[in-house]
Amino acid sequence: MKFRVPMSSPDITEKEREAVLRVLSTRHLSMGPEYRAFEQAIEEYVGVKHAIAVNSGTAGLHLCIRAAGIEPGDLVITTPFSFMASSNVILFEQAVPVFVDADPMTGNIDPVQVAQAAADINEGGEAAKKWLPRKGVQAGAKLKAILPLDIFGQPADMDPIREVAEQYGLKIIEDSCEAIGATYKGRKAGLLGDYGVFAFYPNKQMTTAEGGVVVTNDDEAASLMRALRNQGRAEGDTWLEHSYLGYNYRMHELSAALGRVQVARLDELLDQREKVAQYYEKHLAKLPVETINVVEDTTRMSWFVYVVRVENGVDRDKLIRKMGEVGVPARPYFAPIHLQAFMVERFGFELGDYPVTEDLGRRGLALPFSGVMTEEQVIIVSEVLGELLG
Repeated sequence: MKFRVPMSSPDITEKEREAVLRVLSTRHLSMGPEYRAFEQAIEEYVGVKHAIAVNSGTAGLHLCIRAAGIEPGDLVITTPFSFMASSNVILFEQAVPVFVDADPMTGNIDPVQVAQAAADINEGGEAAKKWLPRKGVQAGAKLKAILPLDIFGQPADMDPIREVAEQYGLKIIEDSCEAIGATYKGRKAGLLGDYGVFAFYPNKQMTTAEGGVVVTNDDEAASLMRALRNQGRAEGDTWLEHSYLGYNYRMHELSAALGRVQVARLDELLDQREKVAQYYEKHLAKLPVETINVVEDTTRMSWFVYVVRVENGVDRDKLIRKMGEVGVPARPYFAPIHLQAFMVERFGFELGDYPVTEDLGRRGLALPFSGVMTEEQVIIVSEVLGELLG
């Protein structure tokens, strides 16, 4: 029997459609009133002074790298268990990612290793070498920042990471692209570092089709990022004046209008995704898979994807193919960044460097998931998975 279960689906209502159509009836398709209205909606929801709308989460992370003063050769502690963008933005500025392994329970960056890496790099010499890539690092390179990721919608353990940042004078760029609405010890994800970034691709908790936003309480950084996203035009510049080397990272009015309505519905959207996650918990309970561990410090989980881990010895990729043959898609999640071909060539990473990340990457299986998914669809996915696992 062939099923048709979508991998993901955005939750779009008539309110969103009407908002987008209203924009099309105006002369403002870029940099109009919806742009700022969307930013204000994010500021109010998150409880932050500044929201800077951009055309992707990657663009937002890149602006944060620039605002943090990351320069060629600088070092940034981050995780190889992530989507490629979190390392790419470091490389955009010719800086160097210093990877530490993931926590085996959550998949988030291991704060104990963050602390040890920062201490050893600060000490220098032989102590630093075990954390640095085998090649591509300049002598005397300085550690400038930490870039943790809130994996699958669960915030990283940020309090000990902040202690490390304060001890060594480092900036924290919180990649919350998967975690809008999540809370850590009652505090909103995205506000746990110096800057945070949310992303709104169609499979995210809320969507602007394509887009993202930077949030920060740093007035100076916000002013710089607003200029950089708009071809380097600072406040007061004319259209043909550019105070900085900048980028075309603006979000257009159609995306902003869509996002403004989605923000107003965000708690509803998160509740719906929570319900689908509970369906999975119930129907996967007897299968030989590990489900996501939501830890005590996560006071609100923002379900982005639903990823399980198959047992050692299971051919995960063969399982994905077999599921696809009966109309139930699944995906690997994530492929370790340090084993991407160009990262191996550039920095000399090897298999075995980050064993937890490699294990999670080898066993991770993302199942169909969205807020509009029905329990019947979850049952289909669970039954197909169970049959194929024997």
